[in-house]
Amino acid sequence: MKEFHPDKFQEEEARLAAEAKSKDIIEAYHFLVSIAPETLALSIEEYTNTTATCGIADFTWERQILKVHFLDGSGYEYFEVPRAIYVKLVNADSPGRFARRHIFNVFPYRNIVKLETA
Repeated sequence: MKEFHPDKFQEEEARLAAEAKSKDIIEAYHFLVSIAPETLALSIEEYTNTTATCGIADFTWERQILKVHFLDGSGYEYFEVPRAIYVKLVNADSPGRFARRHIFNVFPYRNIVKLETA
């Protein structure tokens, strides 16, 4: 981060490039913190309660990222979800039951409602 700090550059073009790189580094750091075991442990009770008892309001899948929004207003992103699992979720008689068995405790996740409201 020190190498790309915008204050180190005098030229406008170099400073703008450094700002962009700094933003990428900060975003990557926040992503890693959001999926860290320590972060997830802080909200495991809430997560478990939501995934076990709340219905799914909607879900989307793009490039192996499944976004699930629950009826209680919470939302989570699940990473590395194969297209085949998503297709099975779409075609499941009960998407909630399918997700509880094959997604919620299988794939890495992070809370996205906090990100969307921030």
